Amino acid sequence: MDIVVLPGDGIGPEITEATLAVLRAADAGFGLGLSFETHEVGLATLKTHGTTLPEEVFARAMAAAGTILGPCASFEYPPREQGGINLSAAFRARGDLYANIRPARSRAGLPHWGRTPMDLVFARENTEGFYADRSMYQGSGEFMPTADMALSVRKITERACMRIARSAFEIARGRRKKVTAVHKANVMKVTDGLFLRSVRKVAEEYSDVALDDVIVDAAAALLVRDAARFDVIVTTNMFGDILSDLATELSGSLGLGASINAGDTTALAQAQHGSAPDIAGQAIANPSSLILSSAMLLDWLGTRRGERRLNDAAAAIERAVDAVLAVPEKRTRDLGGTAGTMAFAASVAEALATA
Repeated sequence: MDIVVLPGDGIGPEITEATLAVLRAADAGFGLGLSFETHEVGLATLKTHGTTLPEEVFARAMAAAGTILGPCASFEYPPREQGGINLSAAFRARGDLYANIRPARSRAGLPHWGRTPMDLVFARENTEGFYADRSMYQGSGEFMPTADMALSVRKITERACMRIARSAFEIARGRRKKVTAVHKANVMKVTDGLFLRSVRKVAEEYSDVALDDVIVDAAAALLVRDAARFDVIVTTNMFGDILSDLATELSGSLGLGASINAGDTTALAQAQHGSAPDIAGQAIANPSSLILSSAMLLDWLGTRRGERRLNDAAAAIERAVDAVLAVPEKRTRDLGGTAGTMAFAASVAEALATA
C-alpha cells in the first residue's frame, strides 16, 4: 500500500522522519504492507521548480492510498502567481478532501486546561466558507476595489454542508451518538442558516443520533467550561479551524493535535500545528501530532478497505503514544520532558510491541 510522504518546511522534515520510524515499526509488527514514497514540496521546490507544489507531486499524492504532509510555512510563500501555492488549500479544495477530522481528548498525566476533561471530534468542512481562496472558481475571493477597501466572499453550499454533516453523523454512530452543529446563524442568517438547515436535513437520516446546535461564541466558552458535553462537533471551515485548535490546547497541547483531510477516495494526514521555524533543525520538536495524524490515516484506510489490521495498528500507535507521554522524562521539551524528536519516536516504536 503506497503512502506519499511530503516533509514540508521548518520542523516538517524532522517530525516526518520521526513519524516514519513509528509507521515502519507498526508495519513490521502488524504486517501492513506499507511502502513510502517521499517528494519535496514547499520552500525546497520553490527554489528548484519555481513552485511550492509541483504538478507531478500533486498528481502522485492524489493517486496514492494516502498522503502524509508535514507542516508548511505558507505564510512565507510568495503570491500564488509567483509559485507560492498553499499546500493545505490545494489538497483540500482542488483535491476535494472535504472532511477535516480533528479529535481532541484529555490524556492521563498531562494537564487539562479546561474545567472538565474532553473526548470529542471535530468534523470541519474543508473546501469553502470564510477561506476566500476556496470560494471562487477563478480568481480570489479576496479583493480590493480601492486602495482603502478590502472585501472577501464567503461561499456556503448545501452540497458541502450535507456531506460534512454525513461525515459527522457517521463518526458519532461509532461514539456516543451525539452531534452538535456550531454556527452563527443568529447573525449570518443566510449562509449559516443554509448550513444549519442542511445539517438538520441530514439528521433526519440518522434517527439513532441526537442533534443539537450551539452558537460559535457559546461553543468556545463551553469548550472551556463544559467540554464533556460534546461528542462530535460539525461546523464550517474557519469556525472549525479556530475551535479545534482551542480544544486541542485545552486538552493538553496543540502539539498533540491529530488531523486528517479525507475525501471519497483518498486522505491526507497533517499535523494540526505549524512549521515552527524558530526550533527547526534543533531536533527538539514534538512529533506527536503527525504520528497521531498518521495513525488516523491508517484507521481511515482500514475502515475504507475493510482491513482490520490497519485499524488495530492505528489503535496501537495511539496507545503507544499515550504510554510514552505518561512517562515525564520521555516527553519532548514542550511537555516538560527532555527527549529529542527521534528519541520520542523511538520510545513510541518500542512501546508498540506491548500496546
